[in-house]
Amino acid sequence: MNKAIFFAGVILAASGLVSPAIALLAGLIFGLTLPHPFPAQSSAVTKQLLQASVVALGFGMNLHEVLRAGRSGFVYTAVSITTALLIGLGIGYLLRVSRKASFLISAGTAICGGSAIAAVGPISGASEEEMAVSLGAVFILNSVALFIFPPVGFALHMSQSQFGLWSALAIHDTSSVVGATAKYGAIALAVGTTIKLARALWIVPLSVGTAVAFKSKARIQWPWFILFFCLAALLNTILPSLATVFGALNHIGKLGLTVTLFLIGASLNRETLAKVGVRPLVQGLTLWIIVGASTLALVLFNWIRV
Repeated sequence: MNKAIFFAGVILAASGLVSPAIALLAGLIFGLTLPHPFPAQSSAVTKQLLQASVVALGFGMNLHEVLRAGRSGFVYTAVSITTALLIGLGIGYLLRVSRKASFLISAGTAICGGSAIAAVGPISGASEEEMAVSLGAVFILNSVALFIFPPVGFALHMSQSQFGLWSALAIHDTSSVVGATAKYGAIALAVGTTIKLARALWIVPLSVGTAVAFKSKARIQWPWFILFFCLAALLNTILPSLATVFGALNHIGKLGLTVTLFLIGASLNRETLAKVGVRPLVQGLTLWIIVGASTLALVLFNWIRV
């Protein structure tokens, strides 16, 4: 029965009949009420599908806009990542969260959620439980962000560029940044996705720093899908005659993202919530509120802009 419901959810998400937020909500309801029939396979598919969907979204973007947004957001990204890491580690210390779990939660909030945790977790020597706790805390807050950010943006009459910048700086994971900004508008989507991918590049220096700090020799992973995203945007820019084909690929990317969000929601279950516990969740929530509120203020006052 649960297999049939799971596949029905995947098909519905891929149909284009539901929004990314609804797909995520459906996944959460499934994950919290029914046992996941394919947890390991779904986790592997989710990662690959997210990266492929981001690349496909590149076919709907202009490379000039991508480079402009990435260049404008570089300094904000560097400052915000450093600040979030330091504040997060401080909060974790005060709350007596384990050292490695605190570091992973801080890294996930500062850069790009689960991708950052998956990259630096093995390098830091984190246990499976510490990885699960960190991923659980970040994914829970990441899911909340997808629902509350667009209404806040509309209520504050933020421009699409403002909302895209804020989402990229304050939402943990690439999937939810794309989901939230796609709901807000095409410009918000372009700005948010580009700056978020620029943040994801910081996985590499963070991984190097983690390897030095923890004296690890684990292999560092390079986020190659970001390069392919830029190549897709380049092709869309220089080959306008293929606009119909690129438009179709971009649409497929949006559908892939919706399916990804359903799979992410379905991966959260009661056992994950129990593992997260109170203190790591409080650490993640406190850091997220600080990052979200401070970047929102900076964007609204035009102290940072694209």
